[in-house]
Parts: sequence; C-alpha cells; structure tokens
Amino acid sequence: MTVTPDVFALLADPMRRRMVEILHGGERSVGEIVDRVEIRQSGVSRHLRILLEAGFVRVRADGQRRFYSLRPEPFRALEGWMRRYALDEVGRLGRLSELIDEAPHRRK
Repeated sequence: MTVTPDVFALLADPMRRRMVEILHGGERSVGEIVDRVEIRQSGVSRHLRILLEAGFVRVRADGQRRFYSLRPEPFRALEGWMRRYALDEVGRLGRLSELIDEAPHRRK
C-alpha cells in the first residue's frame, strides 16, 4: 500500500482517529464503539465504512453483529513513509551537530 494524500485527509477527522485508537485495543463490535464515542450508531457506521473502504479496518460478521479490527498494512505504509523523512531529519541534525562541535576549533 502506498501513502496518498487521501490517507492524511482520512485520518484528519478526529472521530476516525478516535475509532482507530479504540480499535488499537483489539476487535470491537459497532455497539462497543458507539458506547465509547459521542455520536450515534449511524455516524459510527459511516466512519467505519470510510475506514473500511480505505483499507484501514476489516469487518467480521457474527450473526447480526459486525466486528471491526485494524489492518496492519496501511499503518506499516505510513510508518515507512514517515521513517523516510525522519531519517532525513536525523541526517540533518547529525550534520548540524558536527558543525557545532567544529565551531570552537575554528575560533582558536
């Protein structure tokens, strides 16, 4: 999975981030999620559908109940994307540190 700008728009919504946090604790039914957020079941279902269509969650049916859980792949893709930029920053900070360490020697 590649990281697209749409991923950031998807996760920009505070309610969807809250649902990701809830699901980070493991599989949950729609009812369990409704009990932990401040919106109605229809709103929870809408956000879960968006997360499902984007590939962030999977759903498992058990009779009338639906259970949602996180899929690891999109989070691994996000981690890889962020790590690439974090490594660039580490390199920049390393070069800055070298310059700072060299500065006293230049003054002498």
